[in-house]
Amino acid sequence: MTFKLPTTATAPFCPSEVAGTVAVPEGDPFWKKVLRFAGPGLLVSVGYMDPGNWATAIQGGSQFGYQLLFVVVLSSLAAIVLQCLSMRLGIVTGKDLAVHCREQYRPAVGKALWGFAEISIIACDLAEVLGCALAFKLLLGVSLPVGVALTALDTLIVLGLKGKGFRQVEAIVLGLILTVALCLFAELLFVQPDWHAVAAGMVPSLSALSSREPLYLAIGILGATVMPHNLYLHSSVVQTRVVGKHDQAKRQAIGLSRIDTVVSLLLALLINGAILVLAAAAFYEPGNTRVLDIDDAYRLLEPVAGTALAAILFGLALLASGQSSTFTGTIAGQVIMEGFLKMKIPCWQRRAITRGLALIPAMIGVIALGEHSVGKLLVLSQVVLSMQLPFAMYPLISLTSQQRIMGNFVNAWWTTALSWFLFVVISSANAWLVWQAF
Repeated sequence: MTFKLPTTATAPFCPSEVAGTVAVPEGDPFWKKVLRFAGPGLLVSVGYMDPGNWATAIQGGSQFGYQLLFVVVLSSLAAIVLQCLSMRLGIVTGKDLAVHCREQYRPAVGKALWGFAEISIIACDLAEVLGCALAFKLLLGVSLPVGVALTALDTLIVLGLKGKGFRQVEAIVLGLILTVALCLFAELLFVQPDWHAVAAGMVPSLSALSSREPLYLAIGILGATVMPHNLYLHSSVVQTRVVGKHDQAKRQAIGLSRIDTVVSLLLALLINGAILVLAAAAFYEPGNTRVLDIDDAYRLLEPVAGTALAAILFGLALLASGQSSTFTGTIAGQVIMEGFLKMKIPCWQRRAITRGLALIPAMIGVIALGEHSVGKLLVLSQVVLSMQLPFAMYPLISLTSQQRIMGNFVNAWWTTALSWFLFVVISSANAWLVWQAF
């Protein structure tokens, strides 16, 4: 039997081809329906625990201890609000955010939004490349340029999954997320954090942001938390579930999907919080900022924890984090390309294009800046992501606030007010971050 590369967009990486393929029988008990709707939130949550989040959380924990933990919590809660808007848009209208942008805005505006969305995917993929390259360096002892080159092989993983069901992809992502979680929580057992200080760090404090450096890192954490392409992705992948056309069925689907979204993003919150707590427990000493970058963190963790296993677990978690983002990045790329341009290409081509565009700056960066450049490049990728976020948030909030689009499911006034408040805060914070970076 000869092997042939697919010539058309194939499941499971093109959600439009697998829309309505996960049946939800009406007679099922509530807990079974919850399980059947579980999955899309997991795919989205991956974007909230990628290597870019690791870089900002490690810097925040190592420099300021547990003080910025409340920023991780509030950023995650803001992400839950926005992802629930995205999920409702997809379920109620049967169209994803990219399709709506193409239909509701002038062609020039739609093409501009598409360009910003593609930049966000490439920036996120750049973070995945750098994170996986660092993991390969730790686990295999290779140089960073060789680690960057090895990340090109994940396109083969995408090829191996062509034609598999969407639930299998969700299961694989769940396995990778659990790998990250188990590795990080095992690390926490080694370093034994001060749990009273952890609880105190979760309480919002303006005094913790009173100077420029913690404020800069807090905004970096915020910018790394809400991913622009996730807002497009979620509105599409929720359509893989079979949902009736009447309002009662849509209302039930929204409720079940909300459970999936909240639980999944709370899991992402726990993982992001664990990274910051790990960095604070292992590296923070008042007046001594000896660990500032993710590059240093994995090397110094081993003697601090007192076991060689700690560094290996860190590398495995980082690798699983980057690889899980590979799947969601490919799916998001398909959603954005098809929604904005009405274009379908084979998933392996989509993956190869995105990874190729990310490999070039990653390779140039690690060669030009040296073996300790990953932290700087990861922060830069988050700055680029921050610049794209308002261009995804604005159409999402605007569209879900219009009754002609959402009908009976239009945003309540308080939801609209909260969403626009988040838009102003996040956009202002990201603008400040970009201004400071350049």
